[in-house]
Amino acid sequence: MKYILVTGGVISGIGKGIIASSVGTILKSCGLHVTAIKIDPYINIDAGTFSPYEHGEVFVLDDGGEVDLDLGNYERFLDIRLTKDNNLTTGKIYQSVINKERKGDYLGKTVNPLIPGVCDGSQLGGTVGDIESMPFVEAFRQFQFKVKRENFCNIHVSLIPQPSTTGEQKTKPTQNSVRELRGLGLSPDLIMCRCANALENAVKEKISMFCHVEPEQVICVHDVSSIYKVPLLLEDQGVVGYFSRRLDMHIEGRPRKMLAKWKEMSNRADRLLEHCSIALVGKYTKFSDSYASVIKALEHSALAISHKLDVKYVDSADLEPGMLQEDPVRYHEAWQKLCSADGILVPGGFGVRGTEGKMCAINWARKQKKPFLGVCLGMQLAVCEFARNILGWEGNTTSSTPPSIIMGCFVIDMPEHNPGQMGGTMRLGKRRTIFKTTNSVLRKLYGDVEYVDERHRHRFEVNPELIGHFEEKGLHFVGQDVEGERMEVIELDDHPYFVGVQYHPEFTSRPIKPSPPYFGLLLASAGKLPGFLQKGCRLSPRDTYSDKSGNSSDSEISELKMPSLSQD
Repeated sequence: MKYILVTGGVISGIGKGIIASSVGTILKSCGLHVTAIKIDPYINIDAGTFSPYEHGEVFVLDDGGEVDLDLGNYERFLDIRLTKDNNLTTGKIYQSVINKERKGDYLGKTVNPLIPGVCDGSQLGGTVGDIESMPFVEAFRQFQFKVKRENFCNIHVSLIPQPSTTGEQKTKPTQNSVRELRGLGLSPDLIMCRCANALENAVKEKISMFCHVEPEQVICVHDVSSIYKVPLLLEDQGVVGYFSRRLDMHIEGRPRKMLAKWKEMSNRADRLLEHCSIALVGKYTKFSDSYASVIKALEHSALAISHKLDVKYVDSADLEPGMLQEDPVRYHEAWQKLCSADGILVPGGFGVRGTEGKMCAINWARKQKKPFLGVCLGMQLAVCEFARNILGWEGNTTSSTPPSIIMGCFVIDMPEHNPGQMGGTMRLGKRRTIFKTTNSVLRKLYGDVEYVDERHRHRFEVNPELIGHFEEKGLHFVGQDVEGERMEVIELDDHPYFVGVQYHPEFTSRPIKPSPPYFGLLLASAGKLPGFLQKGCRLSPRDTYSDKSGNSSDSEISELKMPSLSQD
């Protein structure tokens, strides 16, 4: 077992997750078995109760773990399935220690509250020097001696600022960060420098001299047009060779599959000419990380149809009639974004605020036959909008009815998943959805399968006693759970693409295998869905991965092909 620890300095949010994922991708491409662990130094047991504005989205795993969004990067880059044990928090460790102490596992001993036990290699969140991270830094200081030097390696990610006033790349923050890390007992083996532009040779030599590392141990990770280029950037600077020597792994040859797949993917993203715009209607739109997996799923699908994605963020509250009186400019700007988009997406969310605006967007998409995808709350609100404006049920016929009352009628809570505690009490993790009809558009997009397994995160559901009324008017519940009690997928008759899913398909989307619901939205938004369905959901071989470098065999390339659509 080899362990690679990724730490950060100077500022948080510097890109440790992408760098850790990229390193893992390179090593996996060399034939090694790779996993990843994220360590977060907060007292929370998990990320389930976080505000999206503070930490970004909550990523959900197969086993129902609610974890940091970095685990989404690990899964997408490494194409693996992780578990809740891959995300450690201070709260989770302390809870385990306290439970063991109460059971008597430490009888006769004084429990040290500051040094948690740490296993496996990992990425340490935050920055070196944060008081909440200190127990983990000390744990790793001890851990490196336990597993021996040839089995432990430290990558330190640091910022190289470049003030616009001088244009000079500054190394002092990195020098101070490395000095502080060494003072805590950890010596970086690789210093990965995050910078806006490529690192100058003189700057690289200066970092090498004052941080006591060889020049080959200073790696430049400058801003690139696509995150798919980061693994290539690291590999080009000899990272594989360094790990082979430093960790005594005897890796032979270059990771050819990685070079073929990631280079083709990054080049493809750069040469896209056609655009496709999607209006993302939500209430966390001021912070893009709140919808990180949603954006990635859209990007994967746009890349698959050879279009450049343009996401128009629309605050759902700005679409509500009350905003016309409060701030007419914001109101009209929001509606201009919505109306000019090629497709509309209403993602998941919690709380009543902004739901009226989301239903306004759904109403417009339904009436104007604009491609629409509703995810989780987005699906539930599509049902509510249909009940209000098509079924015209008493008490729900005007837009003045409070959204909470509307949802209380048609979307009900699941008592068995709401026992009074907020954390970890929802319907979480991978669940099976059974398709009830063979002519479902979404079923065809999934490859005409009888069922799919997708990840869930919700505590409310569509009222199953009312589905007959909806289906009589053309809103069909084409997917249900195994017991047939919970509605999972809706589709609307006589519409180019009006789909809602109770689950979160974005969590399982991959760069080479986009999520079918999102893929369908992009196809419909680009006007390609009818042709795609007529061809039996087959894609033309144009722009698929090919052996342009002469390095990969035919069998290797066949595993890496990303399908694309023809122009007809």
